[in-house]
Amino acid sequence: MVNPKKFFKMAALPLMAAMILAGCGSSNSGTGSDNSEKAGVLAKVEKDDKIVFGVKNDTRLFGLKNPSTGEVEGFDIDIAKGLAGEILGDESKVEFKEVTSKTRIQLLKNGDIDAIIATMTISEERKKEVDFTDVYFDAGQSLLVKKGSDVTGIESLTGKTVLAVKGSTSTINIREKAPDAEVLEFENYSEAFAALKQGKGDALTTDDSILYGMADEDPSFELVGGTFTDEPYGIAVNKGNENFVKKLNEALKALKDSGKYDEIHDKWIKKD
Repeated sequence: MVNPKKFFKMAALPLMAAMILAGCGSSNSGTGSDNSEKAGVLAKVEKDDKIVFGVKNDTRLFGLKNPSTGEVEGFDIDIAKGLAGEILGDESKVEFKEVTSKTRIQLLKNGDIDAIIATMTISEERKKEVDFTDVYFDAGQSLLVKKGSDVTGIESLTGKTVLAVKGSTSTINIREKAPDAEVLEFENYSEAFAALKQGKGDALTTDDSILYGMADEDPSFELVGGTFTDEPYGIAVNKGNENFVKKLNEALKALKDSGKYDEIHDKWIKKD
């Protein structure tokens, strides 16, 4: 005669095994779902047949809105169009949304934009929040002053007021490099440059590439002291979208190999 308790245990084993397997299947399914979700930006781009880039609207030479046309123009803009041309076959398959140094990462995380191309320096701290493409532009932090200023470089900022933009690496760097200077932060470069023109500060600091645009706009200002940091710009994408980063890197390489990148660079970046 079979012991009822022993029979119950034997009957329960297959059921328990099935439950374990089902649990494993559920776990794998979840992982697959997660991977699918992470791959979502490239899938979205292909489905929508366009790439939504976050760009600056106030940065001369890189991303500046033309008041007469309402269009944003600059190096970042033309690179973005070139990338769309390589990935989607048509440079017009882009949409631009305005970002600032302060807002760009949050807009990316919210899904309002697919990628950031906005004079954004690759840093270890930012890599914790976003993934970056290869470097698409090498810049370095410098100082912009009124011609004739007694500020001649980073070493002459003691007791001076330096203007910077919120959310930029420039603000962090200047506080480290010139701890005895007062730092005033503004929402964007237009406000910071306007404040410099009004005499609210002795120098404005950010990447030299951006400062060249300001000096080009108003020749009564000049860059001094050379560069005191390395600021490699990258295109930022939400973490986990390795396939989209790969696509962007391939497209960037294609622009460089074809000579298109050099054409865009020479069109906008005129240091002299």
